[in-house]
Amino acid sequence: MNISAIEIEIPRAENVKVTGDTLTVDLSDGRTIAVPLEWFPRLVNATPEERNTWRLIGRGYGIHWEDIDEDISVEGLLAGKPSGETQESFKKWLNQRQSRLTLIRPPSVKRKNDPNRK
Repeated sequence: MNISAIEIEIPRAENVKVTGDTLTVDLSDGRTIAVPLEWFPRLVNATPEERNTWRLIGRGYGIHWEDIDEDISVEGLLAGKPSGETQESFKKWLNQRQSRLTLIRPPSVKRKNDPNRK
């Protein structure tokens, strides 16, 4: 029995769009792939600004979101693989994120002319 290996060339990402429920990637071979955003919990929990702040890495074989420390490979998307992050790791990240966001937001300050001020 002869078995031959077939080499598959993975296309590169050229553009990325993230909506409230979908991650869409335009590929160098002309295809566009769209996957549910819920596959990537960090993207689900990101702000729209964070979702749209991405860059291509590895000459386009991956996508990186600096603000949320998320990396997604084109190969993984084509294989239909959701995030491999463990629940424990995600919960730790989410807790750190919530703590950081709480520190960034200034407390509410009531102004002199605020009608709700007591």
